[in-house]
Amino acid sequence: MIRIAICDDEKYMSDYIKAYVSEFFRKKNREAVIQLFSCGEELLKYDGQIDILFLDIRMKDIDGMETARKLRADKFRGFLIFITVLKEMVFRSFEVQAYDYLVKPIAETQFEKTMERLYASMQNASEDSLLVQKGHEGRIIRKDEIVFCEIIDRKIYLNLTSDEVIDYYERIENLETKLGSHFVRCHRSYLINLMHLKGYKSGTAYMDNGSRIPVSRLRSKEFSSVVLQYMKKL
Repeated sequence: MIRIAICDDEKYMSDYIKAYVSEFFRKKNREAVIQLFSCGEELLKYDGQIDILFLDIRMKDIDGMETARKLRADKFRGFLIFITVLKEMVFRSFEVQAYDYLVKPIAETQFEKTMERLYASMQNASEDSLLVQKGHEGRIIRKDEIVFCEIIDRKIYLNLTSDEVIDYYERIENLETKLGSHFVRCHRSYLINLMHLKGYKSGTAYMDNGSRIPVSRLRSKEFSSVVLQYMKKL
């Protein structure tokens, strides 16, 4: 499921973009949930997951650029597409890592071109991300944000660089396959991200967030070898 937000103070424009977006993902056979917001303040109060954000630059009170700055400061990592009437404003979009911009009035060909590029980028980004499914909710987590994973009673706990812990049901063997070579099983209950490993001594892996992870005796030799191989590649 892809979560999309459209923020524009002109309702006809929000409806226009919503129709385009719905049709685009219908053709891709991808389920999309679309939320509409009429102002930056309303969007900033929303605490749900957003994968793609269409954001009007010129709005009353807090404009789109300032809204984007606050969202990025609050660790919004989704794709940002500005909606604007002024091409000149686009040069400022680099400040907030905008993916692209659409100039009003939005032509269908312009929209299609942007969305095809964005969709391709999303497909490539999946190699660096993990989709966490919890009930009917899904969330995309960047792999480099995961410090280590712990399993307790069939539930996985992802410990992130932000200190947030995300729990969901998954077999650790399946997770190990999804995460790839940067992650090492150092214990039957732990997978660690070598990118966040600070040191290893006396059966303990020291992570850069201050966590100490046990390394089992059965896995210590293999673990040492994998760490050395990883260090050689740096």
